[in-house]
Amino acid sequence: MSGHSKWSNIQGRKNAQDAKRGKIFQKVSREIYMAAKAGGPDPAMNPALRLAVDKAKSANMPNDNISRAIKKASSAGEGEHYDEVTYEGYGPGGVAVLVHALTDNRNRTATNVRVAFTRNGGSLGETGSVNYMFDRKGYIVIKREDHAIEEDDMLEVVLEAGGEDLETSPEVFEIYTAPEDFTAVRDALEQAGYSLAQAELTMVPQTLLTLNDEQKAQLERLVDKLEDDDDVSEVFTSAENR
Repeated sequence: MSGHSKWSNIQGRKNAQDAKRGKIFQKVSREIYMAAKAGGPDPAMNPALRLAVDKAKSANMPNDNISRAIKKASSAGEGEHYDEVTYEGYGPGGVAVLVHALTDNRNRTATNVRVAFTRNGGSLGETGSVNYMFDRKGYIVIKREDHAIEEDDMLEVVLEAGGEDLETSPEVFEIYTAPEDFTAVRDALEQAGYSLAQAELTMVPQTLLTLNDEQKAQLERLVDKLEDDDDVSEVFTSAENR
């Protein structure tokens, strides 16, 4: 999976995400609420809730916020209901764009997503138009500075834990797993004493597309517009070094 490194992209967008922290907390709270509503309030017994809580902690969401979202889901009554929806399309330069949303109004979300694409050099596609270009993977990051371990030793640890692939850079180890093995690999690494800088299920593009500077800027505007939408939870693209 050489060339599929996500860490530089994650770090490159960190400041923008920090500025949107309140909105991110709102979105993650919604994911926690839905996971707890569907599978119960105990993360140890509810893998979906465990993932949502881990995501919240990665975003530095306060524990009180997490507890409130779980408690809200545990309260009596039907409460709120959200649908998971995926939108597929193309951005500037023909780059594939995959949008995951959690919405209580499909018409509103579909309209907002379509407008974001058309006003920022993209076009919304049919279901299945780009999804096949991405693979669902578990993704784990361990910072080198936190652990004095060589690449070969880390590879052995990853393979023993059940991971699929390891990518390295001067800053981090990036570990990829099959979706069904993600929880086991994450837990094995934590139990072995490794600090995880990032741990999530994600979509990894099979092929990366190189954009020129103008196309990159336009794609950034498209992604920013999509991420600004309260209903959009995740945006993935096949652009290299976005």
